[in-house]
Amino acid sequence: MLERLGINAKEAEKTLMVASSEKKNQALKKIAEGLIENTDKIIEANKVDLENGEKNGMAKSMLDRLKLDKERIEGMAKGVLDVATLPEPVGRILSATERPNGLRIEKVSTPIGVIAVIFEARPDAMVQIASLCIKSGNCAILKGGSETRETNKLLFELIYEAALSSGLPQGCLFQ
Repeated sequence: MLERLGINAKEAEKTLMVASSEKKNQALKKIAEGLIENTDKIIEANKVDLENGEKNGMAKSMLDRLKLDKERIEGMAKGVLDVATLPEPVGRILSATERPNGLRIEKVSTPIGVIAVIFEARPDAMVQIASLCIKSGNCAILKGGSETRETNKLLFELIYEAALSSGLPQGCLFQ
């Protein structure tokens, strides 16, 4: 299964790497809108994770990191919009030199391709990582902790739907 995820992500990377700033920023704006529009659903999914965490004896500090409320979701949405306002990272000339024979050599920023990230009981991490990967033209395979299963499932669906509806390639994100 993991091999198949990697293969699918490698296929999608070819398109995402050259996606326009407009498409990527549109996806980010739609992600932020989706977070705000689905605040109640996110809080309900998060409530299930919190109840499971309490039943399993999760430490209070972990429960606090896991908890989402309206203010935290609004903060997540603002963070996504902040990423959208960042300058386009792909194609930036980082340095350039000219050789005595006139040959110009440039160091240009490019996407890595596919990034796999494992993170703990922090549902906000799902949103942050996906947003940064989209902005930088990288596909992402995201694996959150089991403590955030319901919340991450819903967040991923919102993020992926926003990405696809903005014209980003199927398979640009996996959970």
